[in-house]
Amino acid sequence: MTQRRSEYNIPPPFHFFHWRVPVDCPVCKNAMITLELAEVEVDYCTACGGIWLDAGELELLLADAEQTKELLDSFKIDSDCAEKRRKCPICLKRMQKIIVGPSRPVLLLDKCHRGDGLWFDKGELQDILSRAELDKDSKIQKLLADIFSG
Repeated sequence: MTQRRSEYNIPPPFHFFHWRVPVDCPVCKNAMITLELAEVEVDYCTACGGIWLDAGELELLLADAEQTKELLDSFKIDSDCAEKRRKCPICLKRMQKIIVGPSRPVLLLDKCHRGDGLWFDKGELQDILSRAELDKDSKIQKLLADIFSG
């Protein structure tokens, strides 16, 4: 038997097909808000400007499958990194520090070792898109600028 909207006291403009527990920022521990970016839900910390992408969401944001695979294949674990390892907002385990590609200066990301997702400090997602030339028409860059600038 299916439940009706009225049985849950959910007002009409809201949908209840999808419920998600809010996650806390791995940097400042504040609750993040969920925003839709190019039809992909991203978790955004309003305090530090960081972005959490669940597994597979980076691929959904980027249109070119081959270039996206190249980018993901360029990720290398940095086991010598002195930067503090942050906890994954999903599994709460320490994430790996990942070096993105060969470009300079070195860009480090935090990646859940279980594969739950990726953490981008403020500006890192835009930086990766620029370095990898994955957003040639700047569609995602414009969306990011509109949503996260300020």
